[in-house]
Amino acid sequence: MKRFLFIALIGFGPCVVAQQTAFERDSNTTATYNEVIAFYQSLDTKYQTCTLLTCGLTDSGKPLHLFVISKDEQFDPQKLHQQDKTIILINNGIHPGEPEGIDASMMLARDLLAQNSLPANAVLCIIPVYNIAGMLNRGTSRANQNGPESYGFRGNARNYDLNRDFLKTDSRNARSFQEIFHVWQPDVFMDTHTSNGADYQYVMTLIDTQVDKLHPAIQHTASAFTAELYKRMEISNFGMVPYVNFRGRTPESGLVSFFESPRYSTGYAALHHTFGYMPETHMWKPYAQRVWSTYTLLNHFITLADERATEIHAQRKRAREQSKTQQQFVLTWELDTAQYEHILFNGYESNEKPSDVSGFPRQYYDRKKPFTKEIPYYNRYKPGITVEKPYAYVIPQGWQDVADLLTLNGIQVNRLEKDTSLMLQLYYIEDYQTARTPYEGHYPHSNVKLRTDNQLIPCYQGDYLVITDQPGNRYIIEALEPQATDSYFNWNFFDSILSQKEHFSAYIFEDEAFRMLNEDAELRRQFNAAKAADEQLRNDGRAQLEWIYKRSPYYEKTHLRYPVGRLLER
Repeated sequence: MKRFLFIALIGFGPCVVAQQTAFERDSNTTATYNEVIAFYQSLDTKYQTCTLLTCGLTDSGKPLHLFVISKDEQFDPQKLHQQDKTIILINNGIHPGEPEGIDASMMLARDLLAQNSLPANAVLCIIPVYNIAGMLNRGTSRANQNGPESYGFRGNARNYDLNRDFLKTDSRNARSFQEIFHVWQPDVFMDTHTSNGADYQYVMTLIDTQVDKLHPAIQHTASAFTAELYKRMEISNFGMVPYVNFRGRTPESGLVSFFESPRYSTGYAALHHTFGYMPETHMWKPYAQRVWSTYTLLNHFITLADERATEIHAQRKRAREQSKTQQQFVLTWELDTAQYEHILFNGYESNEKPSDVSGFPRQYYDRKKPFTKEIPYYNRYKPGITVEKPYAYVIPQGWQDVADLLTLNGIQVNRLEKDTSLMLQLYYIEDYQTARTPYEGHYPHSNVKLRTDNQLIPCYQGDYLVITDQPGNRYIIEALEPQATDSYFNWNFFDSILSQKEHFSAYIFEDEAFRMLNEDAELRRQFNAAKAADEQLRNDGRAQLEWIYKRSPYYEKTHLRYPVGRLLER
């Protein structure tokens, strides 16, 4: 490590002396927020080929910054896309206690500018710090991390983990990020992190966008890009392994490709045909190694994106165009345990010994016993629930927050020009599970079961119409289809439809229920069959009245009816 650090500093010697970072002055220190912004401001002042933009507020009250490096001094994203420039977006400090990317990006941006070694076919966009409030909350909060001495906190100003907020968008940070994302439309994306968990020999591990989730037009490009990243990191003496997410008790049981749903940054990027990476340095390696491995990976990432700009840009255009006419979409995925490959893994032997605290067995990794073993890597997922897209979704205007989020994400949302009635396919929520404890400010739903019903629904001037012939179809589907992993429904956007608004008084409804059963033989048959099949119903008089009430004309049609309708035909 010392040799690599020495070479890096010598290579950029004059610039380093003129403008050192806090990390370069002390390798177990990370920059403060004010130091980071001042550093980028000084680069903006010094070089014509870069600019520091402010792009909306965060929950801290401070703006989100974007530092852009463009060799041609062109900073208009629309013109850059017209020139077929590949847009690279790097996000740092989403978890400020994992600050390697913050320090590495500062040094790399400076070194690229000082050496005039800027990408010719790509433009580099860097978010210096995403979770500003977390970075301002400086101290020590990660018990299992080896430095730096002081750093930021994981939660933001509202105590959200911002890497769970990309689809639900509770924070102002997420709103500002999405504005950046859809103005600049990045082709490739990287979000820098630090891992926790098992011990092993690697400094750097990597989560890459799960390839099965990507549009087929871009799958090969993304896979080849990832393979080349691994190759170049190996040559740079920072050999990588997939993120150490394993099936059993130790990594030897086999690694599992981390499935990043749209709540995560790279999962969100994939909805828009951007393939992404989440590097995770090993928390117990010295901080200097973690920063330089991140620096090295970012450098290779930028170089590769520049070299393959034409292919990346062309295939992503293809994916966006083909998505307009794509008919079937996958809502849930399942790990394919029948498909796996073997990879070499450099780990440490794991064993148990009595705990000095409790006396019970505790796990430990023995760094005196390194090993290299061939282990299985499960990196394929197969479709679970799939859905056929409708011609359009109709959203009642009372759900404006939903329409606003769609618009924020580059989705064209129209308004009905006059009152009309439409034959819509509607979902009724038959069953679902809800988390028993809060998670990121919500009690998320899962395992949603639906039934469908076609109804003629009155729609009104101003209601929203989302026609599904857009490049953003995948975002539309995964946000609006209730069974999708991170759908708006699962994040509680529509919970008011789950509660019944009208009920009955038993002493009055008893007579009406008796009349209904006497006058409707089919209802009576179904009622008797239901009692015969359900002991609980058979032994509960109130439940029997409820069963009849739900089949009466008084029971509200909107209870458990998902308000977003599917217009199947034009």
